[in-house]
Amino acid sequence: MNFLNLATEVIDLRSFSNLWYWIALAALWSRASHWVVGVPFDMVTRAGRGHERSLHDMRVLAEVNVNRILTLVELSGPLMAGIAAFVLTGLVVLGWGYAVEFCQAVFLLMGPMTAVGLLNIHTARKLRQTGYEDLPRKLRNHRLGVQMLGVVSIFCTAFWGMWTNLHHGALGL
Repeated sequence: MNFLNLATEVIDLRSFSNLWYWIALAALWSRASHWVVGVPFDMVTRAGRGHERSLHDMRVLAEVNVNRILTLVELSGPLMAGIAAFVLTGLVVLGWGYAVEFCQAVFLLMGPMTAVGLLNIHTARKLRQTGYEDLPRKLRNHRLGVQMLGVVSIFCTAFWGMWTNLHHGALGL
C-alpha cells in the first residue's frame, strides 16, 4: 500500500465526514459567542459583577466596535449585502441544485454567520440609540441570541451531515 492510498483512506476529503470540518464548525461558533459586538464576553461578565476597570474597558470597546460596524454598514452596506446574497445564492445553487457537498458545507457555515453579522448590526444600532445604557445586560442578551442561533445551526448542520454521510454510504459513493 502506498502513501497516497493510505492518506486517502485515513483522510476523507468529503466535507461532512471530515473531522476538520466539525472542528472548524465548533471553533467558528465558539468565537462567535465569545466576541459580543467585538467585546470579549469574559470582560462583560466581570463588568456585570461590578469590576470598575472592566466596565470602563467594555464601554470603550463597545463604542469603538459599534462605530466601526455602523460606519462600515453606512459606507458599503448595500455592496456587502449584494456580494453576500450573490455568494450565498451561488452556494445554495451549487450545493443543492448540483449536489456539490463542499458548497453545502460552506453554506452551512456562512449562512448562519451572515445572520450573526445582521444581529451584530441590529445590536450596534440599538446600543447607539440608547446611549449604551445597561450595556452588560444588552451584550448578554446579544450573546444569548447568538448562542441560540448557534444551537439551531449546529443541529441543522449535524442533521444534514449525518444524512449526507448515510446517503453516500448507502450508495457506496
